[in-house]
Amino acid sequence: MLQFKENKKLTIIIPVFNEEECLDQLQVEMDRFLLKIGIETRILFINDGSTDNSFKILQAICSADPSYELISLESNRGLSTAIKVGIDRCHTSLVGYMDADLQTRPDDFLKMLPYMDEFDMVTGIRKKREDKLLKKLASQIANNCRSLMIGDNIQDICCPLKIIKTSYAKNIPFFNGMHRFISTLVQFQGGKVKQTPVQHFPRYAGTAKYHLRNRLIGPFIDTLAVLWMKHRYIHYCILPNP
Repeated sequence: MLQFKENKKLTIIIPVFNEEECLDQLQVEMDRFLLKIGIETRILFINDGSTDNSFKILQAICSADPSYELISLESNRGLSTAIKVGIDRCHTSLVGYMDADLQTRPDDFLKMLPYMDEFDMVTGIRKKREDKLLKKLASQIANNCRSLMIGDNIQDICCPLKIIKTSYAKNIPFFNGMHRFISTLVQFQGGKVKQTPVQHFPRYAGTAKYHLRNRLIGPFIDTLAVLWMKHRYIHYCILPNP
């Protein structure tokens, strides 16, 4: 059982957009995880305007188990918005994030959580990626370009498995595309980020929602915006009164 210096509670945000084929197995994986974790944890689904049967499946999951909660957006607003909605409604000391496609698994949160006494964020590194060659190549190009420009030393910035102290998460400046730079934006606040290897699997079912254009062109434009922020981010420290 996990032990911390102080009591911690966790919310795991799972954005969902047209993932009806994955949701039953996702619940199986999450139920197993909840039996192992040993700290108070809730699973917060953000239904991002799904047009398939995802909403009804999520309703059934959440109505049967109080560990699960559902927020549904009226239309598809994108991954960054879905994550922001979850963070805005997070009242626990820690907030985690994972995708619904089961390419990463919740059990790896158990490896990440012990670092949360020392670090302000833990993010995964997908060492053995089970993706098609073009997808891996696009991600590698985007990672290398961003790292060179920003200098944040984050190896796998888009790994969809993260835990953050909620106080840092709520101070992240949000914009479309922000989900690619969560680790960097925590560093901008002076937060300490730990990187650790996590498992990676082929997509369980369904189809990917990203293609070459939104893996390369969009992230490059967003990197320019984050680089601008880096040089203008406000830092200050108040001295104690004598």
